[in-house]
Amino acid sequence: MSNAVAGFSKLSKEEKINWIAKEYFPNPEEAISIIKNYWNADEKLQKLHDEFIENTISNFYIPLGVAPNFLINDKYSSIPMAIEESSVVAAASKSAKFWSTRGGFKATVIDTEKIGQVHFIFKGDESKLELFFTQIKDKFFTNTESITKNMQKRGGGILDIVLKNKTNLLPNYFQLHATFDTKDSMGANFINSCLEQFAKTLKEEAQAYPLFSEEEKDIEVVMSILSNYVPNCIVRAEVSCPVEDLVEKHIPNPKAFAERFVRAVQIAEVEPFRAVTHNKGIMNGIDAVVLATGNDFRAVEAGIHAYASRNGNYTSLSHAKIENDIFSFWLEVPLALGTVGGLTSLHPLVKLCLEMLENPSAEELMQFVAVAGLAQNFAALRSLTTTGIQDGHMKMHLNNILNQFEANDEERHSIRKHFKHHVVSHSAVVDYIENLRKQI
Repeated sequence: MSNAVAGFSKLSKEEKINWIAKEYFPNPEEAISIIKNYWNADEKLQKLHDEFIENTISNFYIPLGVAPNFLINDKYSSIPMAIEESSVVAAASKSAKFWSTRGGFKATVIDTEKIGQVHFIFKGDESKLELFFTQIKDKFFTNTESITKNMQKRGGGILDIVLKNKTNLLPNYFQLHATFDTKDSMGANFINSCLEQFAKTLKEEAQAYPLFSEEEKDIEVVMSILSNYVPNCIVRAEVSCPVEDLVEKHIPNPKAFAERFVRAVQIAEVEPFRAVTHNKGIMNGIDAVVLATGNDFRAVEAGIHAYASRNGNYTSLSHAKIENDIFSFWLEVPLALGTVGGLTSLHPLVKLCLEMLENPSAEELMQFVAVAGLAQNFAALRSLTTTGIQDGHMKMHLNNILNQFEANDEERHSIRKHFKHHVVSHSAVVDYIENLRKQI
């Protein structure tokens, strides 16, 4: 049983590691060795990583891969993907190659509006609050000019502020609901700074408003915070081609494949248990690019899953149809991304990934991310409706099993040769390794 520690954050990095090693591991020296083995030899680079978060002890590696051959809006790109799951990068690459000869991907940013809210409690006459808001609305803009002037120079800023009455949900609950355009930055700090000034203005103006009673003047601001749900910051990615052009090695009957593919999507549209896994596959592609480009994949996940539930039921993010013998497959997702600020100018690999994408604007990055999600979804559904998902996935997962058992080169050659013609499962690979080693 571990003991509590006082002042952990004030300990040096070495002291933190030594305490953890002695407190939690039967072999402290081995634990320290593993932790330090993942340090970067470049002290300056390691210091940079140490300062990204608090109480840093080491680096946690996730593979960075590249999916090439993406034809997007008639231009080829290679998309960086940071992810630990086998077969994701391979599947995206396969989809990219498939669609590169069938017109490629089309991507369009529909809107870029972001949202922030001041949540407050007002006990009094609602009609007086509405009049008060109308009379002071301009002051929310003027009092934030010092915050917004640089953003306005880039063409962004505060779009609008509205008063929302939420008393049907909670007694005396109201919002200042503000919309923003943050251009190429994700804009979290900008939005939150504006909101905190809105809250300050709200309270100060309420205190001086002659029509309010003393109770009405005492507005309680509960919190001021941006929302990661951005239903009006939307990008669309799509592919389409004549049904007959879908033919390939694993699709000998393109009409039957297209019909089965559409049915698979329709199932995800109506069945939440399937929709969750269906959308998880989309997020394999989306999260991998979001992470590689230094954006907040947790915020993206939360916003996208909320969007998938916007009509009261959790449903598929992607859709498919056959119309006039044309197969179409598309998705629309909310994505609040940035290509300036945050880690984008600090993390060397993030900078490299953005350079690989030819230094995109935030809107262009939205397109890359949405296309990666659609490509991943297409690959998964193509496997599910033809050969099955496990065939390709487990063969890609084979490397993980071989590494787990520290297979040598000779064993790897024999195992890969055997499983070219046999179903890959963890137990089957383990049995084969054990039998192989018994023969030595």
